[in-house]
Amino acid sequence: MTTRSSQSRREFLKAAAAGAAAVTLGQLGCSGSPGKKRPNIIYILADDLGYGELGCYGQEKILTPNIDALAAAGMRFTQHYSGSPVCAPSRCTLLTGKHTGHAYIRGNDEWGSRGNVWDYLEMIRHPELEGQRPIPADTETVGKMLQRQGYTTACIGKWGLGAPGTEGVPNKQGFDLFFGYNCQRQAHTYYPKHLWRNEEKVILDNRIVAPHANLAEGADPDDPESYADFTLNEYSPDLMGREALAFIEENQDNPFFLYFSTTIPHLPIQAPPAYVQMYREKFGEEEPYTGTGYFPHRYPRAGYAGMITYLDDQVGALVKKLKDLGLYDNTLIMFSSDNGPTYTGGVDVDFFNSAGPFQNGYGRTKGFTYEGGIRVPFIACWPGVIRPGSVSDRISAFWDLFPTLAEVAGAPAPGDSDGISFLPDLKGRRNPGRHEFLYWEFPAYAGQQAVRMGRWKGIRKNIFQGNMTIELYDLENDLRETTDVADAHPDIVAKIEAVMREQHVPAELERFKITQLGDA
Repeated sequence: MTTRSSQSRREFLKAAAAGAAAVTLGQLGCSGSPGKKRPNIIYILADDLGYGELGCYGQEKILTPNIDALAAAGMRFTQHYSGSPVCAPSRCTLLTGKHTGHAYIRGNDEWGSRGNVWDYLEMIRHPELEGQRPIPADTETVGKMLQRQGYTTACIGKWGLGAPGTEGVPNKQGFDLFFGYNCQRQAHTYYPKHLWRNEEKVILDNRIVAPHANLAEGADPDDPESYADFTLNEYSPDLMGREALAFIEENQDNPFFLYFSTTIPHLPIQAPPAYVQMYREKFGEEEPYTGTGYFPHRYPRAGYAGMITYLDDQVGALVKKLKDLGLYDNTLIMFSSDNGPTYTGGVDVDFFNSAGPFQNGYGRTKGFTYEGGIRVPFIACWPGVIRPGSVSDRISAFWDLFPTLAEVAGAPAPGDSDGISFLPDLKGRRNPGRHEFLYWEFPAYAGQQAVRMGRWKGIRKNIFQGNMTIELYDLENDLRETTDVADAHPDIVAKIEAVMREQHVPAELERFKITQLGDA
């Protein structure tokens, strides 16, 4: 399928934005400061980027000068948490303001009852096999809230909250424009056969190479030519980056919200050749990755670092576009990651120290509620509002974004959100709102619950195996969570257990129920 021309799309977006702004101003009675345009908002969400994989968070091998510059010009948070240790539930908490004890989506759900959803060729032929289980039509999202405030909204990148043709697609969940991957599984290649623009397929000039394919039989793993199938014609991050720049330009005259949910650096390792070559010169020779989990790569360390630096260059391009259009001073830019780093597919988390001060590897990063799996980088830059070079140790989480952006946009705070606005912190003011605790539950990887309560972190794991014991860690003295001090602090354990009991509301979807917590 093809889409409307870029010219007609541009006219459509401008007309839609003008109409939305006119309606909203009428509803608001032109409230607010006369003549003062509300700030634009850009939220950049990396995919599986570790706490320690940016220079401003201590990374020494991967170059991220543009993201580091955002931190230097704004505020860097040191105790910010994702919504979950994996993709879809984390994004659900981000967009709805609800933690995973209350959210509709609490884990990755590939909706396998539809058929063979992991067959890439079948997904291409039958879009009804694409995508994840949808969030309900009446879900209140950040996008819907900002639309009501007169913002033109776009989601560019990866979605994962509703398959094509369902009520969960971005255009029905608060986004005027969507461009990218609807489906997380389709995103297991950076050279897909198609992406989506709104609810229409955009066919790309790429051969079909199914995700998780490997080297041809008999191929020499040391020969770069053996990997030709995994570098094709149209690189999806390039297409999505250009779409983001076009969206900013097309909406420069009205307030906009850009949710740039890049797939980088999620596996497989696929970076543009120039970026790989840059790190080959920096790292020297290395062993190829030819495992069975994701695409192989001749230079996995160079490829992985190259992907992150490529994303950094895209951040630089977004900032440059804002400055060129005179929008930078009136734009709130935020950057984070949906969960901690991966540990497979050729990623060398020990070489890069991907989790930073936390433990690396399986059981401690992606998929797990230890710090390496859920504590993520978070940067906010807003010229004239946020003091340059500031650092916040505020304990915050993804579900705080909704009330924060509601306050930025002048909208009422969502009544059922688990979040607390951190706008006062961005402005350098005292914030009376503080979390007594943060709560996570994750009905996968054997079942987990976690609570952050001040200096204390409680974790209950292997719930599906009948374990209800709570581990307790003192994060002030044990960031790596190496010493369980539960026996020495039974009073703290009791408080955390009470939070786990009170914050868990039985899941609506069968897949996310935890019978050991009383779910029927």
